[in-house]
Amino acid sequence: MGIRLENARNLYLEGIRDGDASAAIERYAGERYEQHSTGVPTGKDGFVEFFTEFLARHPDRHIEIHRGFEDGRYVFLHASQVLDGGAAKWVTADIFDTDDEGRMVEHWDIIQELADDTVSGRSMVEGPAEPTDLHLTEQNKAFVGRFVEEVLVGGDVGRAGEFVSGETYLQHNPQVADGLDGLAEAMAVMAAAGQAMVYRTVHRLIGCGDLVVTLSEMSMGETDMAVIDIFRVAGGRIVEHWDVMEPIPTPEVARNSGKF
Repeated sequence: MGIRLENARNLYLEGIRDGDASAAIERYAGERYEQHSTGVPTGKDGFVEFFTEFLARHPDRHIEIHRGFEDGRYVFLHASQVLDGGAAKWVTADIFDTDDEGRMVEHWDIIQELADDTVSGRSMVEGPAEPTDLHLTEQNKAFVGRFVEEVLVGGDVGRAGEFVSGETYLQHNPQVADGLDGLAEAMAVMAAAGQAMVYRTVHRLIGCGDLVVTLSEMSMGETDMAVIDIFRVAGGRIVEHWDVMEPIPTPEVARNSGKF
């Protein structure tokens, strides 16, 4: 595990799970700490302010990190939080930028309620934990980048089969079944309900081996959304997908420079 990934994990686990927010942000953040998490003011003081109140409200916290990786100066984490004996359950996806010493200097995240029931029968977080095929990192990043730009942003969904495996496509979005047919059906249902999914801009793309992550701006019907998609690539095709999405907050709710 590289120092950047270790520091990001420690900020999460020591600062939030273990309740030592002030010491953790000082230990693992750099000179600046720009924040994009909804409701959390930017800066180290903003982190302490938010989590001091959060920790008091939620004395019982179970946090598990399911997968993570480094890509140069960037770090990705995929985690779940179960608070107060299950009264609240969340799935989170986090991207950190780091300084030359591997400490966190900027943070983006998406948080969504953790669904107990999913169409595919798979949880929103289960699946392979460690990246493989490290020698294919740049190739896989370029491949997923083309898929997102040409199919999702470009709206050319008829070309999805050029990128997504027709044999194995495991789905962790709670509303989507496995396979290309499951994806097509879900998109058709959403469109019929006035919730057509339209990707507009990809703000970040990072990866390690077979795992590639994008942070994008999209809409579902009339609601502007931020989404982090996690793709697993094998045999030259996308074979597994996780995502986490939330509405883009107003500036007053965001309390920082926004999701992107």
